[in-house]
Amino acid sequence: MTRERSKTVWSYKPWWCQPWSIGLTGMGSISGSWWLLHRVWLTGLVTVLVFMWMGFFLLVYPKLFAEAIQQELGATEQE
Repeated sequence: MTRERSKTVWSYKPWWCQPWSIGLTGMGSISGSWWLLHRVWLTGLVTVLVFMWMGFFLLVYPKLFAEAIQQELGATEQE
């Protein structure tokens, strides 16, 4: 049985759900908020929410995916 350690969560996602597109969307949302509204407090709120969203999808979710794959590989090896 060969292990595919090079597989990451991003190899299963479409082009619009890749790290670069998540980053561009987040930065575009922050910039758009400032461009449209010119309110520091509102752009700050958008920034906090966007960074939470990007932090989850770029840091937490890939780690959880890798742990789930490792558990799956461990379970199949024991069978």
